[in-house]
Formats: sequence, C-alpha cells, structure tokens
Amino acid sequence: MKKIISISILTLVIVGGLVFSFTQFNNDKIASNEIKTETSNKSKQKPLSAEEIKAELKKWEASPDGMAFKKWEASPAGQKVYAAEAKIMPSIKNNTTMEAVVTSLSLPEGSRLGFGVMVQIEGEDYILSFGIEQPGKNSLNLKREFDLLRMLKVNDKISLKSKNVSHAPKYAYPIVSGDYVEREGEVMYKRTPRKGGC
Repeated sequence: MKKIISISILTLVIVGGLVFSFTQFNNDKIASNEIKTETSNKSKQKPLSAEEIKAELKKWEASPDGMAFKKWEASPAGQKVYAAEAKIMPSIKNNTTMEAVVTSLSLPEGSRLGFGVMVQIEGEDYILSFGIEQPGKNSLNLKREFDLLRMLKVNDKISLKSKNVSHAPKYAYPIVSGDYVEREGEVMYKRTPRKGGC
C-alpha cells in the first residue's frame, strides 16, 4: 500500500512539474509575442504626410528654440553663414573637388563635431568636420581613421570633396562634412560608405 501511495505522489509531482513547465513556457511565449508585436507596430508607423510635416514645422517655429533659430537666420551672423554655404553649394551638389587652405588645426572652442580642422575655400572660412573617429573603419585600412589628417599643418593646400554642408546658430561658420581629402596627390582621407548605402 505504501508503495502505491509513494508512486501516486511521485506521479503527481512529475505531472505537476510538467504542467507548471508547460504553463511557464506558454506564458513566456505569449509575453515574447506581445513584445514582438508591440515593437513591430511601433516600427510600422506611417511616415508623416506633407501636411503633418508642415504642421510640425509651424509648431517648432513657434517654440522658443524655433524663434531663436529664426532670429539667428535673419541676423548678420546667420546671413554670413548662408552666403558662405551658397558659394560652395554647386560643388556640394555635384560632388566636385574644392580647393582649400588649412587655417587652424582645431575647431572653435566648445564645438561638439568630433575631429575637424578650419579651412578657407574661395576666401570664406569653414569648419571641415569628419565626425567621431572610428578606429580601423577607414577605407584606407589605417589603424586609426584620422591618422593622416593629423599630419596636416596650417597653410597646407588640400583638395576636398563633400556631399553635405550644414549650419547651426552655435557656430559662426558653415560645417562641411569631409568625405575625401587629398594633399599634393596623396589621399589623406576617404570616408567609408555606410553598409547598405552607396
């Protein structure tokens, strides 16, 4: 009799453990599916329509940041930056070579643009920014991405290409993204294309 009771209890314990494990597995699976569904729903949000973009822009322009930006745009400092941008815009759009002279090996104080130098192109000053250094990521297979650029000196003449110029009220100069730099026929830097990009 004791054997039968022991076997019955043991069977109940095993069956109970299996039921608990199965229930826990299903709960975990349900929770995992809920998280996946929630994440995929967030990523499937529709892009904003033209009207929604306009509405968001108007909302931002009415904010303190937007009003400060508009004030900067209309100021002599903002107009100077826009005029300098306009000078190089054809080269940016066509990705053609621009001739420049290095004027400083450091960026304006307090800048948060990563590594860069100051250059003069067609008589205007620009920030030539390369961003945050990614060791070993340069297409020239260097140990450090900006090693050759660190060899530049003030008054060096360089040829550069860029696909982007931007501005911010914090800076008194347009910000040119450095994509390609050459000095005296030697390639100093070539930006590595992003994966999946062109």
